[in-house]
Amino acid sequence: MRLLSAYIICICCQFVKNAHGFVPNINNLRINIKSTNMNPTGGNKKLTPLPYKNESHDDILPSDTNSWKDSTHESLSRLCPFKKIMAANRGEIAVRIGRAATELNVRFASIYAFEDRNSAHRWDSDESYLLPASGTPVGAYLNIENIINVAKENGVDAIHPGYGFLSESAEFAQACKDAGITFVGPSVENLQTFGDKTKARELAISAGVSVVPGTSKPLTTSEEAVAFVEEYGLPIMIKAAKGGGGKGMRVVNKKEDLIPLFNAASSEALAAFGDGGCFVERY
Repeated sequence: MRLLSAYIICICCQFVKNAHGFVPNINNLRINIKSTNMNPTGGNKKLTPLPYKNESHDDILPSDTNSWKDSTHESLSRLCPFKKIMAANRGEIAVRIGRAATELNVRFASIYAFEDRNSAHRWDSDESYLLPASGTPVGAYLNIENIINVAKENGVDAIHPGYGFLSESAEFAQACKDAGITFVGPSVENLQTFGDKTKARELAISAGVSVVPGTSKPLTTSEEAVAFVEEYGLPIMIKAAKGGGGKGMRVVNKKEDLIPLFNAASSEALAAFGDGGCFVERY
């Protein structure tokens, strides 16, 4: 995207240069991108590819953004007590967190798995840190200890989990609290109650709220799901006990689909949230 932007800018500059009553020679508009100085901060300094390690992007993005922030940004920055926010997520979610941090005039740090080394959220941050491998690319974003270590070693005072991954993990929120880092989200107590759908169901029942038939605990085997269907019938909804965003969710209308759909939902929940337990209820 940055190469394309630079190409467009160079083309516009060429048109301006030749805007004196004649059509510019299209051959003169061809640009050797490799030789173009891509440094947005100006000067003759050429950028070099950043290594795949912990890095600061101050040579790519201006660290002093006060010159282009208006009074609205300045007033918002006074409302934010943090100096550096880190996104414990990836892709578009992390990019959005970074934009919010920029609007608040707060330094933004990102983390990335090796497989995400070319993702936008890495390059759009003020700082980015490579996570140690954790079995799978997604697993890197579920390793609480590694994420907390990165935050502590680099002066992060707030972590925004985005959604998915560890966003509904009471264990992660507690780890942030223990490390003296603000978890941007619900309290540990709220996550313990509502982050697990079976516990949230128990709270609803204790408050006198009518609920449809469902399991009182997360199920870990398809045999347990079969026993529930034999007692309560179909159709049912299978949901990841922890997490959200539609991950680990399946509707079962036929008995022959129950086992494969339960296994699929459990596998997806394990990959997305690090916990394959599923909650089942009538649908």
